[in-house]
Amino acid sequence: MNQVDIAELYRQVKEFCEHDTTGHDWWHVHRVTQLAIHLAKHEGADVLLVEPAALVHDTDDWKLKGGEGYPNATLILKAAGYNSKQIADILGIVVQVSYKGAGVDTTPRSIEAMVVQDADRLDAIGAIGIARAFAYGGSKHRPLYLPHLEPQLHQTFEEYKTAQGHTINHFYEKLLLLKDRMNTATAKALAEERHRFMEIFLEQFYREWNFKP
Repeated sequence: MNQVDIAELYRQVKEFCEHDTTGHDWWHVHRVTQLAIHLAKHEGADVLLVEPAALVHDTDDWKLKGGEGYPNATLILKAAGYNSKQIADILGIVVQVSYKGAGVDTTPRSIEAMVVQDADRLDAIGAIGIARAFAYGGSKHRPLYLPHLEPQLHQTFEEYKTAQGHTINHFYEKLLLLKDRMNTATAKALAEERHRFMEIFLEQFYREWNFKP
C-alpha cells in the first residue's frame, strides 16, 4: 500500500498557485477544499477522494493553463504519493467540475464529483464570487460593463470558451445560474444567501451606473 502524504499535497498545490491573480489562487483552492470537505461530511461522500480532487481541481484549468489532459495534477498527486489508480479516480472527479456554458449539461455522475463541483461553484458566487469575477475580468482585459452588449446563454462549450464580453454579463451567463445548478441539499442551502447578495450588488451597481443629477 502506498503512503499518501496529504500535507505534501497541500504544500505542492499552494506552491503551484500562490502567485495567481485571476481569482484562482491558493486561497480559492483552500476555500473550495474546506467547502468540499464540509459538503462531503454532510452528504456521505468519500473525503479521501474529495479532498485531493478539490485541491488539484484548478491546476490544469483551461482558462489558465490550456493544453490537454491533467499533467500538472498528475505530477502533483504523484509527488504526494498517490498511485495510478488513485490518481485516475481523483481526476475522474476533477474532469466533471467545470462550468461549460448555460446550455451545457454538466451534472456530475458521482456524489464525490457533485460535492467538489458544488464547492467550486459556491466560491464563484456571493461576495467572494463578485470579487473573483472582477479579478478575472481584469486579468483578461475585459471591460467592467458595456450597456449595449447583451448577455449570451452559450449553448456549447466552444461558444463559452471563446466568448468575449464584459464582467457584468458574466453574472447572467454563469453566476446567477449556479444556485439552481447545485447538486446537494447542503450546497443549495448555502447558495441562497450568496445568490441574494449578488442580486443586491447588481441592483446597487445599476443605481450608481444610471445616476442622473
